[in-house]
Amino acid sequence: MKIIIAGAGEVGFHLAKLLSFESQEITLIDTNKHSLSYANDHLDIKVMRGDTTSLSLLEEARIQDTELFIAVTSSETTNITACVLAKQLGAKRTVARIANTEFIEHKDAVGFSKFGIDELISPESLAASEIELLLNQYGFNESYEFEEGALTMLSLKLSRTASFVDKTVKEAAEIFPELHFIPIAIQRFGTQYTIIPRGDTQFKEGDKVVFITSKGGDDELLELSGTVKSEIKNVMILGGSKIGLKTAKDLCKGKFNVKLIESNKDIAFDLADDLPNALVIHGDGRNAELLEEESIKNMDAFISVTGNSETNIMSCLVAKSKGVRKTIALVENMDYYQLSESIGIDTLINKKLLAANNIFRYVRRGKVVAMTKLNNMNAELLEFEVINTSSIANKMIKDIKFPRSAIIGGVIRDEEGLIPLGSFKIEVGDRVVVCCLPRSISEVEKYFY
Repeated sequence: MKIIIAGAGEVGFHLAKLLSFESQEITLIDTNKHSLSYANDHLDIKVMRGDTTSLSLLEEARIQDTELFIAVTSSETTNITACVLAKQLGAKRTVARIANTEFIEHKDAVGFSKFGIDELISPESLAASEIELLLNQYGFNESYEFEEGALTMLSLKLSRTASFVDKTVKEAAEIFPELHFIPIAIQRFGTQYTIIPRGDTQFKEGDKVVFITSKGGDDELLELSGTVKSEIKNVMILGGSKIGLKTAKDLCKGKFNVKLIESNKDIAFDLADDLPNALVIHGDGRNAELLEEESIKNMDAFISVTGNSETNIMSCLVAKSKGVRKTIALVENMDYYQLSESIGIDTLINKKLLAANNIFRYVRRGKVVAMTKLNNMNAELLEFEVINTSSIANKMIKDIKFPRSAIIGGVIRDEEGLIPLGSFKIEVGDRVVVCCLPRSISEVEKYFY
């Protein structure tokens, strides 16, 4: 697949890096020669310097042969303009990064597709949505919703009190008469090895286990894992960035009491005007005394989304030491992901990874509706739509010769999430959620052509 990425910033470089691993034909365009030089030295891609809205440059980049054009520069206007031009010049699909989240909320009413923009993404909006979902799924370290919660991916670390430790997957499933969850990936404690579980796979203490759940499955998992379910109500946010503002706005619309700390006085006053239902505090959130004055001990969750990864990590550690149950830190360095559990922070989020996951589904073959990469695990979670030509259609799961490094985790039929067993028959129109290791992706895709 030929892909052009406009913008060699953090999101653009990360996308180019991930896509180059997939043996895609990547062209990266930017005006900054230093960013392009770094990308050229570290990635096996083609780089071009120039204005991404230049018609001659796009034609030189063979825009007419491009299957996917992704505009992720820091300028929203440039991204929109570039996508419109790319579509008119022959690009099959276009994706634009935007900052104004109102565009996403009203994209159907405005009709961006008529202009030539197939998809809009906002890394900040994706991060805010991820944070809200994590707060609503307290007790889990990672979550992802399919079809507005018809199926949900949840991950947790098995403690000694989990009732299914030392039991096989089959034995654990028999604890509940009705099955509302299924394990789809396991990472053994102290290793980076990802296992796709089978019926005879045994759960071990310290395992990080990823599940697919239908309605009610989250409560069953909490009970089985020995985690006490408690509601998150009081939330403190450090950093009035775009993510901080969007998160605070979303949380204020719900059941949460929100405090937001911002070190810049002018920004703090602006935030106070934008957030009438939140308490905005001007101060340095790294100051432990300030946190104590603002009753951090009474907080159920602490979210740090400043522009500095180290500040976010350290402030979350301070919050954890004060007894805050749930901590979430925004980080830019992907290497920090492997440290999250060992240093004691519940969840790390990365907007580059969220944006990449959102875009990646256009690269996969078959009709991929949604996808995500599992944090710190060597596996992908994909939602395929079953069409008339899909070889998987009208077959029972037990008769489908899936590779052992892949598993069907759930099916969405008529907007209802189902956890299928071996005798379940896949039908045209079903949306099938599959977890697979990288080596089996191409084989899995063949079932959904």
